[in-house]
Amino acid sequence: MTDPQTMIRPGQPWLDTDGNRIHAHGGSVITVDGVFYWYVENKERSTPGSDIWHWGVRCYSSSDLINWQDRGLIIPPDQTDPESPMHPAQYVDRPHIIHNEQTGKFVCWIKIMTKGSIQRSTVLTADSILGPYTIARTWLRPLGMSAGDFDLVVDPHDGKGYYYFERVHSEMICADLTDDYTDVTGYYSTHFPQPQPPFVREAPAYFARNGLHYLLTSGTTGYYPNPSEAAVAHSYHGPFEVLGDLHPTDSSRTSFHSQISSVFKHPTKKDLYIALGDRWLSSYLADGAQAHEAFVEHFAPGRDSDEPMEEFAEVNTSLADYVWLPIRFDEDTPVIDWREEWSPEEYD
Repeated sequence: MTDPQTMIRPGQPWLDTDGNRIHAHGGSVITVDGVFYWYVENKERSTPGSDIWHWGVRCYSSSDLINWQDRGLIIPPDQTDPESPMHPAQYVDRPHIIHNEQTGKFVCWIKIMTKGSIQRSTVLTADSILGPYTIARTWLRPLGMSAGDFDLVVDPHDGKGYYYFERVHSEMICADLTDDYTDVTGYYSTHFPQPQPPFVREAPAYFARNGLHYLLTSGTTGYYPNPSEAAVAHSYHGPFEVLGDLHPTDSSRTSFHSQISSVFKHPTKKDLYIALGDRWLSSYLADGAQAHEAFVEHFAPGRDSDEPMEEFAEVNTSLADYVWLPIRFDEDTPVIDWREEWSPEEYD
């Protein structure tokens, strides 16, 4: 066991209570019976040349958001079937879990990428946040669309579910979920249309505050960070007003070298919203302009987007770090400032 930590240190290696590096990539936090659960894509074996994209979905638990106990794999990889969506070579990304009060089930959606920009979803359910999880749907194309990065939302008043996702290389979609949260109803709205990456918005992170609905998104530049963007609306389906970059003091224009994966509203601290970010390339701290221009060229009309891009840094997601920062509000505009260290205990 390691000595208890007292501060969150963005961008620094984060160890669990056993002293091991936390593998919590593309993650979110959910509160169950007063306990925080951080569930994530596990990339402990995703080293260069390994052909292992993921090693299941891992979960950690905490009482203070600082010290995390490893609770193991809640959704293990399927090592026996190469065609399974959970095979380690499949491009499994960004699990999101919501709880359905009506059915009592925890519902987990997972994005699965395949070659040629086709992205689909697998949906699993469980009676406990820690599993075991059973597959309910595989290779789902919601609304017949290629569905990329996403977030799941449950209205705290009526229990209705919503699914925000990137229609790959096109626009953002908000779709209503079915009553059991395992599919979409067919009703949806479209937002932020763009011609191509890196301008297309991805990695939607939703939160609500003072009756307003916020979406935080990033551009599409692979693992290379880029300026984030906030948008606000008066309803789940918008229309959304774009507010601009959340990180106005970041001179590198890379969201402090991170990509926000989700936003967690603390259930007891007053007005504490935490942006949970990934620093996918922990050794890449350069200005973002070069990578941005490379993506503009790579996705130019007439160019084969399956051709490999030049890499500006070693891609080793097993060494990715986390950038957790509190959000402050300038009236109704969210802003993220850099903090070398901070604690939720600073908040009332």
